[in-house]
Amino acid sequence: MDISVIVPLYNEDESLEKLYEWIQRVMTSNQFTYEVIFVNDGSTDRSWEVIESLQQKSANVRGIKFRNNYGKSPALFCGFRAAKGDVVITMDADLQDSPDEIPELFRMIKEENFDLVSGWKKKRYDSKLTKNIPSKIYNATARKVTGLKLHDMNCGLKAYRIDVVKNIEVYGEMHRYIPYLAKNAGFKRIGEKVVEHRKREFGKTKFGLNRFVNGYLDLISLWFLSRFGKKPMHFFGMVGSLMFGFGFLAVVAVGANKLIALLSHVPERLVTDNPYFYLALLSMILGTQLFMTGFLGELVTRNSSERNNYLIEKEI
Repeated sequence: MDISVIVPLYNEDESLEKLYEWIQRVMTSNQFTYEVIFVNDGSTDRSWEVIESLQQKSANVRGIKFRNNYGKSPALFCGFRAAKGDVVITMDADLQDSPDEIPELFRMIKEENFDLVSGWKKKRYDSKLTKNIPSKIYNATARKVTGLKLHDMNCGLKAYRIDVVKNIEVYGEMHRYIPYLAKNAGFKRIGEKVVEHRKREFGKTKFGLNRFVNGYLDLISLWFLSRFGKKPMHFFGMVGSLMFGFGFLAVVAVGANKLIALLSHVPERLVTDNPYFYLALLSMILGTQLFMTGFLGELVTRNSSERNNYLIEKEI
């Protein structure tokens, strides 16, 4: 099979038929063998009924239905797991991504040997204040931290070699950083293509401003995990040891000060009257705690068997 198209969605029943007809037209005109996997992320509208109707009309349609609304990353994770095509295309269900971009994305993967090609919505039709400006700041920060020179890392329209999606784990809200996940997994050939951004035809966006705050927190998490995920003791152990050493030196200073006072017959002061005592105590306690955090992190190594366990109600 040439292409798997994965479409995560939440309450997009008005756009699904038009989107599939458009994808089908592009695939037929280019003689691609394909499948379209709709991942219904706990929609409360008629989205699943529309998917079932499309599947009855076309054997190229597959569907995954979540019992709950888990988010875009879980939807992509399950879509990646189910994909069978040599090239995997992801796109949003709101018709803001154009299926006409698929042939060129496919060519870049197959002929130019990219592992991943990320779309760049150079001209956007979103609100400048709530989306465009925050998006530029966010992408500039992401480029600096990840080392990937992508202008639009969070673009939903992307193409992947099948090996990529089978060897990365998308969880939480890490869909924003799939190119970085791919890079950390050893897939270095990551490209970019300017793609068309279209105005939303139906409904309204499902993402609020909190996604930018969450995005930065996820970026910090990914950077930390890529550097210390397999060796947390290198971070916590180092910081803990430094703090413990600082506390130990402070204890020595307090003890020396007390000894000098005794030898010089200076009026006796309680050790607790010296601010270094509290500084030493705090530093040694924090140092010990950080060291133990690193040790426990080394044992856990961030593995959780339940992290990507989602309740799937139905598959077609």
